[in-house]
Amino acid sequence: MFEQAPTLMALLSGPEHRFELANPSYRKIVGGRDVLGKTVAEALPDAVEQGFLKLLDEVYQSGRPFRADGIKYAVQPVPGGPINECYVDFVYQPLRGRDGQITGIFVEGADVTDRTIGTELLRESEARYRMLFDAIDQGFCIIEFLDGPHGPASDYVHIEANEAYARHAGIPNVVGQKLREMVPAEADDWVARYGEVLRTGQQIRFEQMLIATGRHLELAAVRVEPPSRRQVAVLFQDVTARKQAEKALRDSEEQFRVFAQTVPNHVWAARPDGLLYWFNNRVSEYAGASSTDLEGVEWTKIVHPDDLKKAAAAWERALTTGAVYETEFRIRRHDGVYRWFLVRAEPVRDEDGTIVNWIGTNTDIEHSRAQAAELANLNATLEQQVQQRTGELMAAEEALRQSQKMEAVGQLTGGIAHDFNNLLAGITGSLELAERRIAQGRVDEAGRYLGAAQGAAKRATALTHRLLAFSRRQTLDPKATDVNRLVVGMDDMIRRTMGPQIAVEVVAAAGLWATLVDPNQLENALLNLCINARDAMPDGGKLTIETANRWMDERAAREREIPPGQYISMCVSDNGAGMPPEVVAKAFDPFFTTKPIGQGTGLGLSMIYGFTRQSGGQTRIYSEVGQGTMVCLYLPRHLGEVFEQGIQAEESAPSLEAAGQTVLVVDDEPLIRLLVVEVLEELGFTAIEAGDGPSGLKILQSDARLDLLITDVGLPGGMNGRQMADAARETRPDLKVLFITGYAENAVVGHGHLEHGMHVMTKPFALEQLTERIKALIEPS
Repeated sequence: MFEQAPTLMALLSGPEHRFELANPSYRKIVGGRDVLGKTVAEALPDAVEQGFLKLLDEVYQSGRPFRADGIKYAVQPVPGGPINECYVDFVYQPLRGRDGQITGIFVEGADVTDRTIGTELLRESEARYRMLFDAIDQGFCIIEFLDGPHGPASDYVHIEANEAYARHAGIPNVVGQKLREMVPAEADDWVARYGEVLRTGQQIRFEQMLIATGRHLELAAVRVEPPSRRQVAVLFQDVTARKQAEKALRDSEEQFRVFAQTVPNHVWAARPDGLLYWFNNRVSEYAGASSTDLEGVEWTKIVHPDDLKKAAAAWERALTTGAVYETEFRIRRHDGVYRWFLVRAEPVRDEDGTIVNWIGTNTDIEHSRAQAAELANLNATLEQQVQQRTGELMAAEEALRQSQKMEAVGQLTGGIAHDFNNLLAGITGSLELAERRIAQGRVDEAGRYLGAAQGAAKRATALTHRLLAFSRRQTLDPKATDVNRLVVGMDDMIRRTMGPQIAVEVVAAAGLWATLVDPNQLENALLNLCINARDAMPDGGKLTIETANRWMDERAAREREIPPGQYISMCVSDNGAGMPPEVVAKAFDPFFTTKPIGQGTGLGLSMIYGFTRQSGGQTRIYSEVGQGTMVCLYLPRHLGEVFEQGIQAEESAPSLEAAGQTVLVVDDEPLIRLLVVEVLEELGFTAIEAGDGPSGLKILQSDARLDLLITDVGLPGGMNGRQMADAARETRPDLKVLFITGYAENAVVGHGHLEHGMHVMTKPFALEQLTERIKALIEPS
């Protein structure tokens, strides 16, 4: 029984703890060493170094048993050889002779390595899930249906909610609250909507007023699988401001129309190019035609031939310069008679100064002097009121544009709801199963579910990074890059990806300028474009990658919506199916895809567009059905030393001896500080913590030795991480700095323009990546 026992057992005799017995399980845990007849000090020097011999002495001398759970034991069977780590539960039980004196110690225990590692992985996965859950800017909750007095599934309780829930819905501390207790008057309507989602599994999007708080919400709901959980996930945002702006715009437009119809003058509106599109009733009466018939009519057809040249020249100057148009000419009446008018038009501009339309008036000047003076006074009043109304209209349009920007975020909400909640379901489900298996003692099976949870969390991180690229908020690491060298370096990968049916040609421009860009993101963009081209040529074809130097004059730059200047272009073209204009117009929209469900997220092109815009450039698509597609990236020229890929310090991190080296960790999130300090202590560093900018700067300005500063960018206390690092370098010019940042602080870091010795990592990150980055930054002292 002793030899076949699955637990580890050994018998030690005497104060020197000499091995009398040791079963196979014990010999296995100590690396298969022959221990019989030897003392612990002779047989297991690694155990002595880790304090186990001291514990044995205490048990032998005191006569009190010792028990420990989950103790780490680093096994080194051969001195100087490899070290294997394991975790054990064990007990040291003193043995007594007939005279009551201690004669030896019985050792009994079990290898619990799988259980311990599984528990740690479970804890880490739960922390990552919570970080992702609370990072969503929109309100998010999971509700679970309950049976009640009103019938089956007639109520629900909020079982989870993120921090943004209260901000958008106006209801704090919602977790644990039942619907009919929160908003009893509205409960039936909400139960009906979400109950249909639970019953059918069909995702819904809708807008509804939350009467209890006066908030107008835009919502998306999806069932959490499996249906037996009776849960629905809801993602929403407050669109009250957009609704108010739309109403204000409608009211302002209606007021303008009423006013324009009451004045005796002709009032009209034109598009930016001068094409007339709206008229008041005075114009219709004068022309003898309806407003519909007048739309799009060339104004040159109603101007007297002798006045046409003067009127056209003045209009051309106004269109070119954006100045007020004002001149006199004769306009034909419906009976063929021409009358003199003073024609005046004011440009209406948006917030960028671009003309969006013209508001004009025609004043009849063929009256007596007295009538002319009266009309002049009326016209001045009209102009003042038109300007006032125009200002109100512009303000309302600005509010509407802002609300439309928010609505675009709402469209993203609907797009990510299904994918993100599938990931959440995968994470929570895997963690739940892992917890059950561990509780059942089936530890070997827990790893599979923990791996699944890790995979889902990584896919959620990738989705977040794609959304940040689309929103132009991702943290970039721009370097002066030779795009030709980058393309050549990816040539083999691209050819393998394309397959034998597609011919790949690279046309590299001689003397190509450098550009300041994140090379890793540019590689991702190029690979995405090549994969899209491959999918557009299912029967094979030709793919061409071409680079060129580009001088953008005012006209070319205006067409591409970029400043004039020098750019480099990288174009990927194919001779595949091509796209119709309506598809090209939507190609950069988030989650728009022409691929079947499950074969594309619709974020690839929007991610590329966001990346190039954030890099100061532009992306354009040129396509024709049946002829193929070309996608061009335009990036600004950079004058400076070219970044050599493949020699980054991160890729050749030195071996590290951390003795005596100290790292300052500054972050207002205790969990982040805990994780970073754990990594540092595992590497052997001394870690100092601070929770805000002023506290961190106080330490930096002290005499303490500091070899590295690791800091978040967004910090409380009136000083962000970049400001703190800059201030510290006044007295520590060689201090190395690692920024760990979320998407919004990229601008504070300096749009990617970091000083020498400053580096950046994006949250969330794997602890292994953090470890390698720290090793790369701190060389042995």
